[in-house]
Amino acid sequence: MLRFISILFFVTFLINSSSAQQLTVPQPSQKASVTQTIGLTDISIIYHRPGVKEREVWGSLVPYDAVWRAGANENTTISFSDEVMIEGKVLPAGTYGLHMIPTQNEWTVIFSKNNWSWGSFFYDEKEDALRVKVNTVSAEHQEWLNYSFDNPSPNSVEIIMHWQKLKVPFKVEVDNQNVVAEHFKKELNSADGFFWQPWNQAATYAFQNNLDVNEALNWADRSININKNFQNLWTKANLLEKKGNTAEAEKLRSDAWTVSTEADINTLGYQYLGSNQVDKAIETFKKNVENYPESWNVYDSLGEGYMIKGEKKLAKEYYQKAYDMVKDDTNKKRITNILKGLASN
Repeated sequence: MLRFISILFFVTFLINSSSAQQLTVPQPSQKASVTQTIGLTDISIIYHRPGVKEREVWGSLVPYDAVWRAGANENTTISFSDEVMIEGKVLPAGTYGLHMIPTQNEWTVIFSKNNWSWGSFFYDEKEDALRVKVNTVSAEHQEWLNYSFDNPSPNSVEIIMHWQKLKVPFKVEVDNQNVVAEHFKKELNSADGFFWQPWNQAATYAFQNNLDVNEALNWADRSININKNFQNLWTKANLLEKKGNTAEAEKLRSDAWTVSTEADINTLGYQYLGSNQVDKAIETFKKNVENYPESWNVYDSLGEGYMIKGEKKLAKEYYQKAYDMVKDDTNKKRITNILKGLASN
């Protein structure tokens, strides 16, 4: 009898325990995420995807003029690693609960500081970080709610929510110059700041992308103070010239030539080629030929400069010189193919 009571107690315990536990099962509205990087700014959306399932969505399943969770289940969230502009309005970096107020025409897109609540059931307007108005667009049928990043550019992207036969777009813009400068400041205050290359890289990027010249000059000086060389002297000269200090820039360039290596000059030449300054590239490659006449590579680079300019006779002359001097078979074969191409044109 005692044994029967013990078994009955154990079975009752199991039944009660199982009723208290919830097994993990697939959700009807599956979880999804999408990400996009614009410049250095990461954007991500995490959401659940309800299906249309032959229902009338807008104005029925999702009522008009009421806050909607822009997905299913818990909060749809959207994250920005840096400050952005949403439809022309500033939104700080962070993770936000994404909500929408549908209407028959203009919708309201809401970014809430509360990103942890269950859907919009606990939504509080006082927690809004930003609201923007957008116009919807008629579209082909989309069974499962979907978020996408469309029309990306170097500093913007369009985020689109698409469900049933409706798209809700809103534009995100990034101030890349400010973001990059802030990222540089953080990285240069880390271990990178002990080496000359990161300071010079930051200064070079600033020159090429029109960041603040004075700050870029400070970065160039920090690089020079760690290790004075052709690259950082040339970078500083470019910045001084941009600022209008032409005489000082020319003096620095003269100093840079005195400490230059073959690789330095060759790199500069290819930088000119990369920016379509072919004549400057050729002059730079000529300088390398003068300084390093025993190197096959300088003739190879000068031949490439003339080939790009369309001066085939000079290109063949310098490629032939490189071929006669080069030792390794790989480059011999490469130059042979170039010469054959020049001869056939």
